Amino acid sequence: MKAIFFGGTGLISCASSQLAIEKGWDLTLVNRGNRPEFTPKDAEVFNCDLNDEDRLRSFLSGKSYDVAVEWVAFHPERVHGDVNLLLGKTRQYILISSCAAYERPMKRHLVTEDLPLNNKFWQYGRDKRMCEEEAMTAYRELGFPVTIVRPSLTYGDSQIPYAMGCWAKPWSLVQRMLDGKPIICHGDGVSLWSVTHNSDFAKGFVGLMGKSQAVGEAYHIVSDEVLTWDQIAEEIAEAAGTQAKIVHMSAHQISRFIPHMLGSLLGDKSTSAIFDCSKIKRLVPEFICTTPFSAGIRKTISYFRSHPELQIVDEEWNASIDALIEADSRVCPVKS
Repeated sequence: MKAIFFGGTGLISCASSQLAIEKGWDLTLVNRGNRPEFTPKDAEVFNCDLNDEDRLRSFLSGKSYDVAVEWVAFHPERVHGDVNLLLGKTRQYILISSCAAYERPMKRHLVTEDLPLNNKFWQYGRDKRMCEEEAMTAYRELGFPVTIVRPSLTYGDSQIPYAMGCWAKPWSLVQRMLDGKPIICHGDGVSLWSVTHNSDFAKGFVGLMGKSQAVGEAYHIVSDEVLTWDQIAEEIAEAAGTQAKIVHMSAHQISRFIPHMLGSLLGDKSTSAIFDCSKIKRLVPEFICTTPFSAGIRKTISYFRSHPELQIVDEEWNASIDALIEADSRVCPVKS
């Protein structure tokens, strides 16, 4: 079985690339080659800017695949280009969307794949919805064999997941904890969320590859473990050998001081969500998440400690957290 991944070495996709190889897939990765440390040694690699349609078309000439996966489509134009390149060349096209596409606030706490896609707060979520619409239009009008996958907050060795962390330089959050400085949690810290280790995500994802029954369908791939945001912070701190001093602020207040947080908080993580993955489990019964956050985050912290070059603090982010805490007009509870 042959597969081609557009991307394949990112935070979510690297574990899926490795598992696909282990499951016997003949895998080709198309990317810029910026993360060789996350490239499976047995994969064919074609280094190419994914915006270079002419070079991609030349590479794909005469080739066909059982599965083609688009990991890095953030705008519908990318999906439109994929349809033009891959029509007639693949039996299944898997588009990585996001649970951020769902309407916020949600109409019910249990999130199923049939909820409306109408995120009014986050452009990222609206863009993912438009990617899905582009793909499904091609499915309906051209018979393009689309499967949509919606991850939520997923982490692995190279990322420390936290709503009020620093995504670009994730060690920044841990260093604040180690320095005894407070961190911020939106709301009162008890809203519910799921974080999924990329190795668990990979089980569900690779299980969908090549499944004709999945064509025309959308699936969540999210852990069943549900935690509060305070619990997530406390597990990160414990893994780092320290304690979390948590200052609680409303998502609205945070967004007034740090406007770019509006989408990822009000448009995603500030409302409780429990993702129902029964649909994928019916088709992929081997999708069982076996890495609880308490274990996965210890693995992540260990990885960072063994790679000192990753222990970088974003001083601008750090200063913004200090300023926000200082500007908070109310007395904030602190856990220690």
